[in-house]
Amino acid sequence: MRKLLKSGLRVIFKLLNLPFLLLYFALASLPINKNALFASFSQFYSLWPGKIGIYMRAAFYQSIFPNTATNIEVGFATLFSQIQTEIGRSVYIGPQCNIGSCKIEADCLIGSGVHILSGKGQHNFTDIETPVREQGGQFEQINIGEDCWIGNQAIIMASIGKKCVVAAGSVVVNSVPDFSIVAGNPAKVIKTRRGIETAD
Repeated sequence: MRKLLKSGLRVIFKLLNLPFLLLYFALASLPINKNALFASFSQFYSLWPGKIGIYMRAAFYQSIFPNTATNIEVGFATLFSQIQTEIGRSVYIGPQCNIGSCKIEADCLIGSGVHILSGKGQHNFTDIETPVREQGGQFEQINIGEDCWIGNQAIIMASIGKKCVVAAGSVVVNSVPDFSIVAGNPAKVIKTRRGIETAD
């Protein structure tokens, strides 16, 4: 019965989203920066409070992102900046996150205030005669493997394998292998979820 009720609510909120989606796609057909347009809509959707906001955001992102499930939960004031994002089934993303280009696989739990950057090469800074903001950079899609838990305020700049745990406040700058528990700045493997200690 509960699943049926949730399915019905998702249909209702998809219908409520239609005017906003029509406006979005109409604007997206114009010769404008698509990511800037998307980020503006993401900011608008981030401000819907409570359960209404969760269902509105799920309906919007499922319609915009490729390969994105309907049963996702995205918290209040969480912002997405890149259209090149995918969210798997039963993913929870807490409030006040900032998320770039990434693929978040099924059953992941993302804590509050987590930042997932589009890689660690977004800004070049080798030319000291040119302002950093004008030097450009390279965006990379970050992959978060299935069944990961990323703690509050973590910063993610590299891909994470499946079934990993990232401690709160960690800064991930290198790829994390499957089943790892990582902590620190820069984040290092301190254990695996299979119980094998890898550090003192």
